[in-house]
Amino acid sequence: MMIIGLVDYFIDEWHSNNYIVWIKEICEKLGYEIEVKYAWAEADTYEGKLSTDAWCAQKGIERCNTLEELCEKSDYIMILAPANPEKHLKYAETVLKYGKNTYIDKTFAPCVDEAKKMFALGEKYATKFFSTSALRYAEELESCSNATSVMLKGGGRSFDEYIVHQIEMLVKIMGIGAECVKVFPSGKQKMCIIKYADGRYGFLEYALSNSFAFVAEDGEGQAINKNIVSPYFVNLLEHILSFFFNGELPFDHNQTIEVIRIRDALLKAAQMPDTWIKIN
Repeated sequence: MMIIGLVDYFIDEWHSNNYIVWIKEICEKLGYEIEVKYAWAEADTYEGKLSTDAWCAQKGIERCNTLEELCEKSDYIMILAPANPEKHLKYAETVLKYGKNTYIDKTFAPCVDEAKKMFALGEKYATKFFSTSALRYAEELESCSNATSVMLKGGGRSFDEYIVHQIEMLVKIMGIGAECVKVFPSGKQKMCIIKYADGRYGFLEYALSNSFAFVAEDGEGQAINKNIVSPYFVNLLEHILSFFFNGELPFDHNQTIEVIRIRDALLKAAQMPDTWIKIN
């Protein structure tokens, strides 16, 4: 039996609560001999959530007292803290030293500099890892692999935290090469334009209550209009487990850097409406 260890800022959060259930279901379906056994969280309690001890007792997970202990005992590691990307580099500095296949949850990094530092650590310690939003694995995106333009809709409690989902989908569809961005805010809603060096454009529509959906145009000028309803989180976890076993990265890490580059620029552009911001 191979063992997964969970690393988090605080352990009682949506991703950790659901990932352990879905991982168990996937392993039962596919016959994987793997389980989530250990957890470590920096904050023992957080804003009315269960304490680490209480969460572990409820979920049947063993608490590790240090991050190093978790790394030593686990075969594979998942760095979560999905709402706290500013913690990822700090955790990665310890985790990646152990050379164990690792997944780092969205948002990968708060800025491009920290994203590059984590990839440099991976190279230094010969540790394989990847990071993505689960929306990369929305099955509906397969229908627009040759799209020349796309408009993506999405929501969530804040632009800063949730725009990564639309960016991840954009990069999967359009690839790398974004040149500059512009944001038009209206209250908490925002319309974003991403301009590519080759003349293509991508559009992101953010609003608190938006469901994920997209409209695209393919190379023949045909329109594709779909709501995203596929089980993208389960699809993501299947790819993570496959990566843990075979060590094959599912996509080029330059796409992850591109996601963070675009996010950096959009956050700046949101403070300077109707102004083109060059992507770093």
